[in-house]
Amino acid sequence: MADSLNVQIDGRAFAHRLYQFALAYSGWRHATVIDSGESFMALSTGLQAALWALGGVPEEHRTDSLSAAFNNLAEQESLTGRYDELCRHYGLRATRCNPGQSNENGSIESRHDSLKTALDQALRLRGSRSFDNRSAYEAFVGAIVQRLNTRYAKLLAIERPMLRPLPVRRTAEFEELPARVSKYGIFTLKGAQYSAPSQLIGHRLTVRQYAQHIECWLGGQCVLSRPRAMPQDGQRHGRSIDYRHLVGALKRKPGAFARWVLRDAAFPRAVYRQTWERLTAQRPEREACKIMVGLLVLAADGHEAQLAQELEQLIELNQLPDLNALTALLAPPRSAVPDVVVTLPTLASYDELLEVSV
Repeated sequence: MADSLNVQIDGRAFAHRLYQFALAYSGWRHATVIDSGESFMALSTGLQAALWALGGVPEEHRTDSLSAAFNNLAEQESLTGRYDELCRHYGLRATRCNPGQSNENGSIESRHDSLKTALDQALRLRGSRSFDNRSAYEAFVGAIVQRLNTRYAKLLAIERPMLRPLPVRRTAEFEELPARVSKYGIFTLKGAQYSAPSQLIGHRLTVRQYAQHIECWLGGQCVLSRPRAMPQDGQRHGRSIDYRHLVGALKRKPGAFARWVLRDAAFPRAVYRQTWERLTAQRPEREACKIMVGLLVLAADGHEAQLAQELEQLIELNQLPDLNALTALLAPPRSAVPDVVVTLPTLASYDELLEVSV
């Protein structure tokens, strides 16, 4: 767990773990940011990223008992089989510590503390623990790990000839699951809810679930890619909702927006949520719903960023949005296209041109 680092992404606390791979002799390490909990996908993603960054494969891969990655015996058997297949793909000998005996993997456990300490010190020197997005934080972690690895360059040069070559390609880093899109444009994957375009309603999809995103396949074609839904604010299951998928249905029944179960997950930016709160506090519910849905329709037409700026200015001025005025500003009606009449010359006129040239 890396929650003690108190990292924030886009102003929110970022609950995450760090998967760390380290060589016992040289001390070379690689860290991967994981926010999907302990699972086989997290292990596979972190291990493969480390091996390809290292450029070789050690003889043995040792982990803890992996007891936190499964909930029942069947899940344990499935994870064990998939982990063994992963190790066979890379030619690794898989070994595990006994449950509760972290000292059996002491050369790695001690490096967990040193990595967290290095990250904490770097965050203190940085002066802020907040990052604009996940990519910026991952780049920060990568820079700190690379700085630590400079100490082990000479030892790694001794250990590198002992590494085995990498296979031709990586093995699958996803789990395939079936999902059917409901009539509301929603499908559920391991308890998490995702939205889908209306064209996919009623279709059964094959979903590839990666550590950080999902891909939806239909008839051998990838028809949708979404960030993986993560629980937030005490939720048991996450939601990954794209308001553009659902705004068409809301436009037909805007009054349903107030009690829509997916309402809070549908706001594209924080300023839209703030606007909704101000509308409900100062306008009747029916009118507030109509205005808010109209704003989402306007945002879905390609004006999300510009509309967000306008809404921020209205909040600073303590004014409520005027839907008609914003529509006229951002999406003015198209002017009438004039009728153009093209008169084609007769063929005889070309004969006259030839006579002149002669």
